[in-house]
Amino acid sequence: MAIEYRTIETEVRLPYRLAYGPTWTRFFEGMKEEKIYGSRCPKCERLLVPARTFCPRCFVDMNEWVEVSQEGTVEAWVLTNYRYYGMPVEPPFISALIKLDGTHCNFLHMIGGFELTNLEAVRAKVKNGMKVRAVWEEEKTGHILDIQHFAPVGG
Repeated sequence: MAIEYRTIETEVRLPYRLAYGPTWTRFFEGMKEEKIYGSRCPKCERLLVPARTFCPRCFVDMNEWVEVSQEGTVEAWVLTNYRYYGMPVEPPFISALIKLDGTHCNFLHMIGGFELTNLEAVRAKVKNGMKVRAVWEEEKTGHILDIQHFAPVGG
């Protein structure tokens, strides 16, 4: 005989504080100045964004700070058109992996600056390999969303 259990639907919230530490603090302070910083590994010479304390490949400290380009190439993207808990902005929005020029990893952010409600129009405009440029918020707080979004270069 199968036992049936009652279930309930609920939402769990876990408030917390995150200490940025010296590396992320410096990275986010750069956001206030409309600068994107990466760090270069002294061993493999990869330039990683956001800046890191150590190279995840070589496991050596990364102390060289480099202001990186605000332009890059879309490597992958996804359109989100529904609400979920903890979303960065109201839908619809496009999340994208962007390889900023001269760097060696992808930077996760949003693509915007154009109409996102028509999927076919979005698919006609947004392509892997397209060039994008950072668009900054007018008021900055030292947060990743100081970059409002990345917009296609040339329209």
